[in-house]
Amino acid sequence: MSGYIVVAAVLGAGVLLVTAAMVVRTLLAPHAPVPAKLTTYESGVDPVGEGWAQTKVRYFVFAFLYVIFAVDAIYLYPWALVIRDANLGVASLVEMGIFIAVVVLGLAHAARRGLLRWV
Repeated sequence: MSGYIVVAAVLGAGVLLVTAAMVVRTLLAPHAPVPAKLTTYESGVDPVGEGWAQTKVRYFVFAFLYVIFAVDAIYLYPWALVIRDANLGVASLVEMGIFIAVVVLGLAHAARRGLLRWV
């Protein structure tokens, strides 16, 4: 039960620190809401037209692929460090083989759909 008390204390301290920081900011920050401060600001240029802009979905696909391979590296690195452990067993090898097969299958699907071309 003492482990739960420690976790609750850390969470309570975190909530207390965030709350204290927000209260101090509210008390000390200058507050002057003039119309110029309430307008949209984008890189020093006054906004023109509507705030909606269409972006290419392709950039989201690149970001998604990056996340997939970053997660892949996160799982592979610790496993590669302990691969020579005798207690690891065949089950771990099979599990990692399935994991790598799913990642390779996803990469093959992305390549087949043409998502890995930069042009």
